[in-house]
Amino acid sequence: MVRTLVGEGGAAAHSDDAVLSVAVALDGQGPSIARARHAAAGFLARVRSEHGVAVSRRAVEVTQLVVSELVTNAQKYAAGPIVMDLRIVGDLVEVQVWDSDPVLPVARAADVGRVGQHGLEIVMALCQGFEVTREPVGKRITARLALTDDPQGGPGGW
Repeated sequence: MVRTLVGEGGAAAHSDDAVLSVAVALDGQGPSIARARHAAAGFLARVRSEHGVAVSRRAVEVTQLVVSELVTNAQKYAAGPIVMDLRIVGDLVEVQVWDSDPVLPVARAADVGRVGQHGLEIVMALCQGFEVTREPVGKRITARLALTDDPQGGPGGW
């Protein structure tokens, strides 16, 4: 059985026996980054309050940072729409961002003298899992982030 959790502003959320998720369609224009951050924070707040999933304050902040970096890159390098999917998988939140640009990103070597272009470095340093897959159109970037700071699954200060 699948049921809708949210249906606001281009977002469609579903849950089944194993997964809580939300998909957010973004137009790739001006406020897309802020909308994505807001949608991510709202999703994590809902899974915590409505489904009892342990989510730390740090997890919300890190998820918003990762969402910002991935959506910023998609908006910067790909023309057209962006789709962000968030999914709870065990004790992780999985952030997926799809865009229409087929060019796969490459993490650059750390360089303290470089101004900008550190987004992928930041994302990879914060996540427990990271992958990039080419799609029939464009690419999908997936980052997996811990939901709590406590390995026992406690709320971690929220």
